[in-house]
Amino acid sequence: MTQEASPGYAYGQLERALRTASSTTDTAVRRRARAKAARWQEVLDGMADGTLKAGSRTPVADTPAWVTLEVAHGGFATGRYLAEVPVRPEERAAVPAGAPGRTDRERVNLGYLTDAGLAALRDALATEAYRVAVPEDAALPVVAWLLDHGHAEAALDLVAELRPLLHRLRLAPLPGAAPRPAGALVRLATVGEVRETLRAATTKPAIAAMLETVRVWHPLFDRLVALWAETVDGELPRLTADGVTGGWPCRTWPEGWASRRAQWLADHATQSARHTASTAHTHPKSNFARLHRALLACEHDSAALTGRDVGWVRRALANTSTKHGEPGSQRRAALRAVQAAVAARPTHAELAAVLAGRLHAYPGDGGLPALDPITEPGDVVPAHLLAKTARAVEAPVEELVARGVITSGDVLAAVLPQITAQLMAANVEDERLAALYAQTYAAFRRRRGLLLLGLEHQVRLEELPWIRALEPFRAQRPDAARAARHTLTQTVLLALGAFPQAILPNTLVRELGALAKQAGRPMPLVEELAADIFTGTFTEKWRTAAATTSRVMAGTLYARYYDLPATWTTTPAPRWTRMLGKRTADDFAAVCEARAGCRPRSVAAGGMVLEQSQILTTHNLAVLVETLDLRARLREAGPGLAGQVFAWVVRRLAVRTSNPHADRQLIKNIAYAWRQAVFFLSFCGEAEQRAAVVRLGELVTQAGLDERFGPAVTGLSAVVEGARFSADGTLPAGPGRRLLGWTTGPHWCR
Repeated sequence: MTQEASPGYAYGQLERALRTASSTTDTAVRRRARAKAARWQEVLDGMADGTLKAGSRTPVADTPAWVTLEVAHGGFATGRYLAEVPVRPEERAAVPAGAPGRTDRERVNLGYLTDAGLAALRDALATEAYRVAVPEDAALPVVAWLLDHGHAEAALDLVAELRPLLHRLRLAPLPGAAPRPAGALVRLATVGEVRETLRAATTKPAIAAMLETVRVWHPLFDRLVALWAETVDGELPRLTADGVTGGWPCRTWPEGWASRRAQWLADHATQSARHTASTAHTHPKSNFARLHRALLACEHDSAALTGRDVGWVRRALANTSTKHGEPGSQRRAALRAVQAAVAARPTHAELAAVLAGRLHAYPGDGGLPALDPITEPGDVVPAHLLAKTARAVEAPVEELVARGVITSGDVLAAVLPQITAQLMAANVEDERLAALYAQTYAAFRRRRGLLLLGLEHQVRLEELPWIRALEPFRAQRPDAARAARHTLTQTVLLALGAFPQAILPNTLVRELGALAKQAGRPMPLVEELAADIFTGTFTEKWRTAAATTSRVMAGTLYARYYDLPATWTTTPAPRWTRMLGKRTADDFAAVCEARAGCRPRSVAAGGMVLEQSQILTTHNLAVLVETLDLRARLREAGPGLAGQVFAWVVRRLAVRTSNPHADRQLIKNIAYAWRQAVFFLSFCGEAEQRAAVVRLGELVTQAGLDERFGPAVTGLSAVVEGARFSADGTLPAGPGRRLLGWTTGPHWCR
């Protein structure tokens, strides 16, 4: 039976976007929400009329897998091609006029295939004066290179494959150099991207209203109070335990009062037209509003006011004089001085604008050498604005991790292609082609992954027709392989050291796989599968990874805690899936189901089976340790890494939530982190393991979590001492339990 993606998720995202667009008062948020809603509407329309097939690696009808698609959250394609963009003036200028074609885009693409167009592409390759924004931008430059080097047949084959989409896709790069970090430096964003982010900063409506009140309406209100105070006969009214005491307004009308009244009303009208952030002063029962209404009625005297109206004027004067001091008093002046000092401080949006202005001194498509030139002595810049600016800093990966710029494995995977691209291109001898290859690789890694069902895999770089055409011109070079292995090892150690509580995300797993291939050390790296689309089938690499895990972890704490199979029998004859023609590991799937005690017939049951697959493979850790020979490194770092994870677990457990979904996600993440800690401890000596568990118990007790999490600590302590869990994950004697994340019923840790 063919598995299909449900439109329910897309409907939910559309509803959320529409709700945000209709409820927010922030213009920028509303604009983004409407754009999201439009994308999700395109997804739903395409799924309804059959032009989009969610879950397929070719979700758009009549579209090759290599075309770069616009992909919404969750991997749903909208049907748009990212390389299908309007022709820009600089593109028209780069090719001769009069080229044939049905569309402007086709005329530009065909123009590049003329002698003059090919010459322009060759010049761009020679000077590296081009930018590959999407992988398709490299297609026609590859054609030019092939023709220039005597490979006309390969060039014609490539053009023939591209021909059906020449009228739609941009297949040549935009002019202009593409600055990239030098050597092993990386950046998270360009200066231009950071500059636009800072420019987009706005002041929160509540803060804007407060500032407007202090800067505009308080001074105007004080003038209004002083104006009415002039009409009081005797002392100004005040509030006492007996009520309002003091004189009455509207008893005297000093000379010039009418002109001062007219001036105040004119100023009020002007400010009301200019300032609309604050509305508190317009509330009918506010002191400001009462005094304002009365003033409008008193052009020369109080004849138009009733006794009740005059009473409210007296009460408003009493309210403000009692609370803040009389007009002109030291008390009132001191209060306004404090408020003015606060209001005079620059807002975060104003500071962001200052930083954005300083960034103009740097190329928009480049990076920053450091933060120091952007900040000046005496600057008090909020940490979050510095963090935004730091995204453009070019530095070694390790430094950006240490500075908190790279905050997760996913972010690490996002910057890693800046290094990997150079390593992958090192196998290309021609320097011009190597530069093009590097830019194409980086652009390809920016593609968003699709939602895939069954055993389908994401599009690979070598599936791009122009990259496939270059494969004969790439040769495995020993120096490039050594550099790739070094980068691979350092990246793995960095990811484990910086984010020890997190499993390696799929984006990083894919990048590690590319490095391993370049290093000549291919590994069976497995991805995290989604429980809601899991079909119960695994490919052979899961079984291979599990066999490696059983061998590497034999006799360790991890093997005892999770009761790993001692060995895996000889690989059975592979079964080929009917749909995709891939080898499956049915025996591995059967072991996962048996250990989970269920078949994947629901999301929770699927999660239980998938968790067992992660346990059996250590989700790549054992494979990496063996292939990269990291045992000695982990023996040294293991105690510290386990301690970091246990501290993280306790901190997360202390966060209480009433949301059932968030609670389930919390337990899952804690169990996955726990598994990482047990893995790290497995490379430590027994004394270090005992000390780590004792410290964990102290943290749990200090956080008041003994009742909730004590069984997990007891269970781990018992296994350290040599005990084994029963089949149901409990100890034969005592309250200890094995900690897992998924369950079909209530979790004992909730």
